[in-house]
Amino acid sequence: MEVLVPVLGLGVEKVEIVKFYKKEGERVEKGEPLVQVITSKITTDIEAPATGIVKKLYGAEGDQIPVQQKIAEIETEG
Repeated sequence: MEVLVPVLGLGVEKVEIVKFYKKEGERVEKGEPLVQVITSKITTDIEAPATGIVKKLYGAEGDQIPVQQKIAEIETEG
């Protein structure tokens, strides 16, 4: 399952990755914070949309990621 950077407000085109809470290969539960991002106005967490294993993280701390861009992939169970 792809995890995309959500739309966080009008005029917000990119977010900066503050930190990843999980590493590739780690288990994550649905609703659990996966990555913290910051815009010019807010700092927020992007939550895991499903339970599973973090298959891939895109970017690194300090990177700018466009809104609606893939930031992670979760290998779901079942």
